[in-house]
Amino acid sequence: MRLAFQHPWILGIMLALVLAEIGWRLRKGRGYDGSAAAASLGVAVGQAVFRPITGIATGAIFLLLADISPLQLSASDWRTWVAGFVAVEFAYYWFHRSSHTVRWMWATHAVHHSSREYVLPSAIRLGWTEFFSLGWVFFAALVLFGFPPTVVAVLLGANLIYQFPLHTEAVRRLPNWIEAVFNTPSHHRAHHASETEYLDCNFGGVLIVWDRLFGTFRAEPQDRTLRYGLVHDLDSRNPARIALNEWHRLLGDIVRARGVRERIKIALGRP
Repeated sequence: MRLAFQHPWILGIMLALVLAEIGWRLRKGRGYDGSAAAASLGVAVGQAVFRPITGIATGAIFLLLADISPLQLSASDWRTWVAGFVAVEFAYYWFHRSSHTVRWMWATHAVHHSSREYVLPSAIRLGWTEFFSLGWVFFAALVLFGFPPTVVAVLLGANLIYQFPLHTEAVRRLPNWIEAVFNTPSHHRAHHASETEYLDCNFGGVLIVWDRLFGTFRAEPQDRTLRYGLVHDLDSRNPARIALNEWHRLLGDIVRARGVRERIKIALGRP
């Protein structure tokens, strides 16, 4: 979301969409949990505090990898951006999928899934510990393969901004050709569901094609509303507790485990 903070007009559009969604939900009688939305804002503020530290650390690693990469693609070549888009989408799919299937990574990503109401502010519930959870390794690999750090950073930022308007119930299904290729609010609602049959699906960022290719696609049910939030429900409005709760659970299990092997199994096992 760093691109949004660098360009105020993007924040203005986001705020306008949030206000429009509030009006829509109230007109439809769906209600709106203002305190949960405020908690999402609190989490986002904390994430904005930690993001510069993460950015400096990952930026330094990316520049180091760019220096030693045997292939140096040019950021001024449009083909680098086209190939970079596909590469970032592919890396994002595996990063996102791993964030759901490796508990060490889930401890950060669970923050994003903690809202029980599926509204636009839930999009900015992002974990504070992304550097610690090592998700950046997936994108560092792209730099090592020759993509300029700027290309990776810009495309990843655009990927995250694209996903902001996906976090709403106001937009139903889009035309079939869009639903077939792109990640949509319908696909992302299924991704955020906490019901067993919808766990670990629809990991794409801008595109949904990788999910269709690798068998992780699930279509949203058309006859009912899904249940959102975490399987282990977290009913809190405290941003710090929301951001750190899953780490508390994970580290507690690691401390109680016996032996190094069992501790590693817990950290790298499924949530």
